[in-house]
Amino acid sequence: MFSDFAKAIGQLGDKRFQSVLLKGLGLTVALLVAIYLVFVWVIGIFVPDTFTLPLIGEITWVDNALSIGSFFLMIGLSVFLMVPVASAFTGLFLEEVSEAVEDVHYPGLPEVPRQSFSDMLLDSLGFLGVIVVANLIALVLYLLLNIAAPVIFWALNGFLLGREYFQMVAMRRLGREGAKAARKRHMPEIWLAGALMAIPLSIPLVNLLIPVLGAATFTHMFMRLEGGSTVGH
Repeated sequence: MFSDFAKAIGQLGDKRFQSVLLKGLGLTVALLVAIYLVFVWVIGIFVPDTFTLPLIGEITWVDNALSIGSFFLMIGLSVFLMVPVASAFTGLFLEEVSEAVEDVHYPGLPEVPRQSFSDMLLDSLGFLGVIVVANLIALVLYLLLNIAAPVIFWALNGFLLGREYFQMVAMRRLGREGAKAARKRHMPEIWLAGALMAIPLSIPLVNLLIPVLGAATFTHMFMRLEGGSTVGH
């Protein structure tokens, strides 16, 4: 799996991949900002619109959400918020990343019809819902086992993200049922790869590149594990 990631990194010099990377980076930032603003809005439901903090003074949620200080807060919160961002990314952009990888590294593959945007979006929203609910439930463990919280966070989200990314990549070539069967065959390696993806997602700024590189890495992983099954699809 490290070779899969190395191939994804190695393609950064490819002009087409750079275009995909820049678009993916822009989408990732947009998703992060959107999810952050939703987070601020939800917190605002439970906290008064205006309140006073010692030594700081009056705080207004809307002003705070648009302030320079809030930018750094958003970057800090990206340690947690980038997991749902990475999940939402799959339905919106994963196919374009996979196509860029296949064109360079696997040019002999038969073409596959593009999955409809609505189908990919619905699948991605379903995975996103599972990730949000699972993390809300796990929040109790994060609070009770604070020392072990990072490991729990990486293990849980590594499982969920690995499952989502591999499933979405595999569906392009094997269909829904074939992708599920492939995922079950390789779940231990998929889980480990997902955990290795979740760790850098916890590093501010670095995490902005991970959804694109993760999609490329899982495309290579799928071809390494199931490449022979793609012939004839």
